[in-house]
Amino acid sequence: MAVLLLAEISNGTLNEATAKALTAAKTLNEPVHILVAGDGVEAAGRAAASLDGTEKVLLADAPIYAHHLAEPLAALLVQLAGNYSAILAAATSTGKNVMPRVAALLDVMQISEIIKVKAPDIFERPIYAGNAIVTVQSTDSKKVITVRTAAFQPAGEGTQAPVERIGAAAAPEVSRFKDETLVKSERPELGAARIIISGGRGMQSADNFKTLIEPIADKLGAAMGASRAAVDAGYAPNDWQVGQTGKVVAPDLYIAVGISGAIQHLAGMKDSKIIVAINKDDEAPIFQIADYGLVGDLFAILPALNEELAKLGR
Repeated sequence: MAVLLLAEISNGTLNEATAKALTAAKTLNEPVHILVAGDGVEAAGRAAASLDGTEKVLLADAPIYAHHLAEPLAALLVQLAGNYSAILAAATSTGKNVMPRVAALLDVMQISEIIKVKAPDIFERPIYAGNAIVTVQSTDSKKVITVRTAAFQPAGEGTQAPVERIGAAAAPEVSRFKDETLVKSERPELGAARIIISGGRGMQSADNFKTLIEPIADKLGAAMGASRAAVDAGYAPNDWQVGQTGKVVAPDLYIAVGISGAIQHLAGMKDSKIIVAINKDDEAPIFQIADYGLVGDLFAILPALNEELAKLGR
């Protein structure tokens, strides 16, 4: 049989999470088909077809999939499920919304946020906020899986795979799209950024995020993040939250400013390649996982860092 991967589409384009989830799908040692569902997503379909390891792309281009509502996508995946041994999606907000419905409709167990495939039926996934890794084996004939993309490298470019158009599936009309508010930013998207600078409760205000962190993020071409404490305090918007209940990231460089390092936050960023921590408390837990730690007053350190970057022509 084959494996079906649900593509992650953002604003009509293929999100890098798809390429990372494809790397996981390939380790199941079966042909991988990618389902690209949306409205006006032909370009995303071609992008998916060019990824290394894609055997075929199924393109469901219809208005019903424009806003990625869970029920229509789940109905489509279930309709296609008979031809596949496993159905995968990245563990994004879309994947976490759709895949439990697919598992319920197929009456199988969902395997959530895998970080390693040990065999076609054996997987590793984190538990207890990432403090332990559990190995799980599924006896279901059809696997429904979400992939923690921070644990996998993105698939590269390959030969162009064929694209097959498919029709929309009948779906229950139990939900409808109302509206959305899109935040426009020239900074990279948090989940795909190579550099992230995050602030915590120690930033003390939203104004300090703007005046102290934002200039550094602009100079580094970095995304801005925040701890849950900072988000709850109103210092930063919800979509900046990094951690167990926010986004799980693994950039090349993660700079944590005024973040103590609660395990919920560490679960969302500890796979970063290089971690830099700035905190006035030399016993803050963040220093236990940091590659570089700077103990001091962030209100003195950040302006100095900004000045040094300016000297480098940033």
